Amino acid sequence: MRVAVLGMGQMGRALARRLLRNEYAVTVWNRTPGRAGEVLDEGGVEASAPEEAAAGKDAVVLSLSDDAAVRAVMERLTGMEPGPIVVDTSTVSPGTSRALRELAPGHRFVAAPIAGGPAALLEGKATTLIGGAEALVSRLEPIWADLYDAATYCGEDPGHASAFKLLNNYLLMSGLAVLAEVVVTAQGAGLDESLTRDLLSRSPLVAPGLRNRLDDLISGDHRGWFTTRLGAKDLRLARELAEESGVAAPLVRVMEGRYDEAAARGWDGHDIAAVIELLRE
Repeated sequence: MRVAVLGMGQMGRALARRLLRNEYAVTVWNRTPGRAGEVLDEGGVEASAPEEAAAGKDAVVLSLSDDAAVRAVMERLTGMEPGPIVVDTSTVSPGTSRALRELAPGHRFVAAPIAGGPAALLEGKATTLIGGAEALVSRLEPIWADLYDAATYCGEDPGHASAFKLLNNYLLMSGLAVLAEVVVTAQGAGLDESLTRDLLSRSPLVAPGLRNRLDDLISGDHRGWFTTRLGAKDLRLARELAEESGVAAPLVRVMEGRYDEAAARGWDGHDIAAVIELLRE
């Protein structure tokens, strides 16, 4: 199967490398050249434009930072002859996912946001939430099987997959902000650090997605992949989703403010675990 991957951030590179390891023919593109080195080393081909990358492909996979970036790239694909199925793995608003379906050549569009980081994706341990026409989703079954540990179909409306992803990220970041307060309180109380780490890592109240960042919280090493800037963006989208649904959701406003503040204080390029630094200043 011939696949284009548009967007060479950490997730896009992991997607492309995972596809190459499963013997797909992969062409990649990034707005800023020079980000695809390891993908090219493993057999990928780089195009100079998204239209060039998408031409003649069975599927075009988008991995971009935000709604504006995804819309801009899709608008460049709109005039293409219907052929490839466009798959958006980015975290965007439900409204954007529905708009992308209308923009996609022949309306051949599937939303498939990813739960899991680049390392999990590269190892085939990430999961995805899928929204789109069943016929299109079925045609891409080999890709779901080769990329992910599990794929959950959320229905024909691509906006539903995006909504579930935003709620998932809201759970992650609100839980992380609470865990950060627990860690700093334990440190301030003089509790043994290794015991704190052991008890929290084994606690049934600490979700697996939070345990993955426990060492980062304790050590202050925030070199992860999901930045506070992107986290604040996702929380804004989650807040807007709640408002559009008629839910006040005051806590999501608080969480949005925390990650916005972390980004504004110089942690914008660091992992969301850097939200703990607001408690240490």
